[in-house]
Amino acid sequence: MRIIGVHHLAEGPVVDVRIGHGQDPHQLLWRRGWMISNWMSASGRDDEIVLTARVAQRSTSSRMPRHHAHRIHVDLSKTGVEPIPRQRVAAYAVVRSPMGVLGTVCSRRTAVPGRWQLPGGGVESGETPSEAVIREVLEEADQRIRILRVVDLQSDHWIGNSPTGVLEDFQALRIIYTAVCPDPEPPRVLDVGGTTESARWVSMRHWRSLPWTSSARSALDKHLATIADSRLSGSR
Repeated sequence: MRIIGVHHLAEGPVVDVRIGHGQDPHQLLWRRGWMISNWMSASGRDDEIVLTARVAQRSTSSRMPRHHAHRIHVDLSKTGVEPIPRQRVAAYAVVRSPMGVLGTVCSRRTAVPGRWQLPGGGVESGETPSEAVIREVLEEADQRIRILRVVDLQSDHWIGNSPTGVLEDFQALRIIYTAVCPDPEPPRVLDVGGTTESARWVSMRHWRSLPWTSSARSALDKHLATIADSRLSGSR
């Protein structure tokens, strides 16, 4: 995945970087002298996914982006094998409807069973990120959404066993969108036996009381309130 940064005082891109395995995108741009102001688009497929952002030049008073520690979930001295490096690009959505915000519950196939997550998942071969998140919301909750915009890129890095039991040095790059579902239905999981146990519309008043994953709660705190009520009108 690449990040292209544009600045209002420059005619072309001011920064163009590829995110190497384990590199945090916000820290990567910081070291190049730039900070992300807002995300503009996500495009491309496979190894050529590109996120474009408006950037601002960092100053001596700018705060360094928070660094998420590299977590280790297994005792490597007892495994006897080297973890396999894997960088996975995924797309998730903060989805709002007249019934509330859409949440999914992680299944026992994940490292966080019972935790609430945003609907979404891995970008498959040949898909754009927006195509992936539309497909994932349909598979995990049987809802048809309208994407509004890309709002964030999260990075998480750990060593642990995958759902198939493979020891991995794993980096998750999560592209976060906002989206609306003007005509919500009772959610149901179509991809039975996967990483999603169930799905539900949660009222705007009560969503904070649920045990969300840290990445999902961060996205909801930052972006749920930006989805205006006027966006929820419409029909299929």
